[in-house]
Formats: sequence, structure tokens, C-alpha cells
Amino acid sequence: MKVLLFSNRRASSRLALLLLAFCSVVAARDLDQDEALRLRQQGVILPLEQLLQQALDRYPGAKLLEAELEEKHDVYIYEVELLTTDGVVRELDLEARTGRLLKDKED
Repeated sequence: MKVLLFSNRRASSRLALLLLAFCSVVAARDLDQDEALRLRQQGVILPLEQLLQQALDRYPGAKLLEAELEEKHDVYIYEVELLTTDGVVRELDLEARTGRLLKDKED
């Protein structure tokens, strides 16, 4: 009986982790260019060009692969992917309102 109970707890834990991961992915929303322009004109977010330069300054000589504006948990985030001179893809998350670096990881 204890073995079965332990097995059910393990399955429940795995299911909870899976649901948590799914919900965190679902919580992100891509913004279209019209919405991004409106937010920039209202002064809610910084210009993408400014934050792209900040990201590129971290990795001199890097090439921009992709940039997008997302909303995660009521926070606007520029997600920027760069290809460094070493051939490594980096993903940077920058808070669109302040420019603060939230994440810098190898992708």
C-alpha cells in the first residue's frame, strides 16, 4: 500500500510541474507592431532601438537574429536573440519599461 501511495505522489508531483510549466508558457503574450507603437508613443515602453543597442553592447560584433515584444505577468519584455562572434546564440530578456536586463542565457 505504501508503494502505491508513493507512486501516486510522484505522479501528482510530475503533473503539477508539467501544469506549472504549461501555465508559465501560456502566460506570455506576443504584442503586434501596432500595440508596440501605441505603448511607445504613450511612454509606457522604451524604443526597441535603444534596448537593441544595449543588448549588442553586451556582445560586441554580435548579429541580431530576432527581437519581439511580449507581455508576461503584466510586464512588457523585449526578447532579443543574438548570434555572438563565437557562434553562440544568446537570448536576452529586457524589461521594456526600464531597459533592465532580466535574463541572459545561452539558447
